[in-house]
Amino acid sequence: MSDIYLTEEGYHKLVKDLERLKTVKRRQLSKAIGEARDHGDISENSEYDAAKEEQAFNEKKIAELEAKLACVRILNNEEMPKDRVLVGATVEIEDLDTKEKIVYMLVSEVEADYKQGKISVSSPVGQGLMNHKEGEAVEIKIPAGILRYKILKISR
Repeated sequence: MSDIYLTEEGYHKLVKDLERLKTVKRRQLSKAIGEARDHGDISENSEYDAAKEEQAFNEKKIAELEAKLACVRILNNEEMPKDRVLVGATVEIEDLDTKEKIVYMLVSEVEADYKQGKISVSSPVGQGLMNHKEGEAVEIKIPAGILRYKILKISR
């Protein structure tokens, strides 16, 4: 797995998620398996099968998170150029067609959350904004057509 660049906030969220899966979720699943086992013959016990399946899924998620965390590089905003759109930057843009102003933070796929205004640098919009500077106009091809934006402000 290659390096995964995260903000400090994103890193702590992954660590917290991993800890929850390893402690709270494992205990819940262990209890559910024990209760299902108490219902008798496990060869025909759908509750037991479902709990074991959920336990396997939880362990898979734990392994995936541990693998991701092993590849994490926390972004150091102090060392990043502030005049270009790069991963970790917050960028204010204006849609040149609708005049709507939008603010996005460009993050890795792991941290992307559109509802929070965090878009992946590998998304079409993220890729289209990368390495551009304040004042520049960009055209970004998306499946629905072409977006035209002007970069108003870049911050970290």
